[in-house]
Amino acid sequence: MKKILWSALFFAVAAFVLCGGCTRREPVLHVYTWADYIKPELVQRFEKENRCRVVIDTFDSNEVMYAKLKAGGGGYDVIVPSSYMVKIMNEQGMLRPLDHSLMPNLRHVDREYLASALDPEMHHSAPYMLTTTVIAYLKSRVPDFEPTWAMFDREDLKGRTTLLNDMRETIGAGLKALGYSLNTKDEKELKEARDVILRWKKKIAKFENEQYKTGLASGEFFLVHGYSGDIMQVEEENEDIAYAVPKEGTSLSCDDLVIPVDAKEAKLAHRFINFIHDPDVAAENTEFIAYLCPNTESYGKLSPEILENPAIFIPRDIRARCEVIEDLGSDNDKYIRIWDEIKAN
Repeated sequence: MKKILWSALFFAVAAFVLCGGCTRREPVLHVYTWADYIKPELVQRFEKENRCRVVIDTFDSNEVMYAKLKAGGGGYDVIVPSSYMVKIMNEQGMLRPLDHSLMPNLRHVDREYLASALDPEMHHSAPYMLTTTVIAYLKSRVPDFEPTWAMFDREDLKGRTTLLNDMRETIGAGLKALGYSLNTKDEKELKEARDVILRWKKKIAKFENEQYKTGLASGEFFLVHGYSGDIMQVEEENEDIAYAVPKEGTSLSCDDLVIPVDAKEAKLAHRFINFIHDPDVAAENTEFIAYLCPNTESYGKLSPEILENPAIFIPRDIRARCEVIEDLGSDNDKYIRIWDEIKAN
């Protein structure tokens, strides 16, 4: 009887030891990013290959994301801010340096892009997607469209247009409409841009960052200020949609992959960034969300539709009138004041 008891105990202990992994929870990668910003099947593939779960939370502006983190809302392993916000976060010690030895696919990152990047050595960030801000419209509703910011002055479109609910993008649009740099520090120019946007505000339906694209596709809105990738995502739903880069110029920006200093799954976060820059993954993701992942090896895998799209691969003459949004240090406060005035009036 004792032999049977000891034998049973032995096998119970052995089973517990051998199945120790069964009681261990799979690692969870927490990602904080923009809405609809990665192909779901790629997330599932990463989960399968790395035996983990990926939990994605979304934000609708860099400022909202930053405010949440500063207020103590953390727990993220990968965050996807725009480059100018990445610079602020890094200067405040919020990000950890990247270990390139864990990310061999970074060798595929487009060197031409890195030449103008805010973190050209990829010390604390890796580029995710390049975006262009455009004006999109319904051809049947705006048959006399012109590629200019002045479209937001149109009385006949009153209540049927939207502007981005984004401080730098929308103030930047007002500045570009006046022929100024969207990175100006001149308070007089900023006040002039404020007045332009307040004039536009009287005619728009609302400031909107997410639902403007579905609103355009459904016909709720006739003309919107938005991101090229967002517009391309809904273009298939409505062949009446068209878009253009304003002739006065617009913003070019990059959203970056960063790892916060308090990330619990830092190694898994590195694997995720490396996965994103696998050329096949980068091409598949670009095709799905219609933004450009600056991964040179992926370009040869893209469809002619993407390669020939002037809002993705921008012609040099148009690109010369565009600018990258930069972090302006203490001068950011000037933009915050102007934005508060716009929202309050």
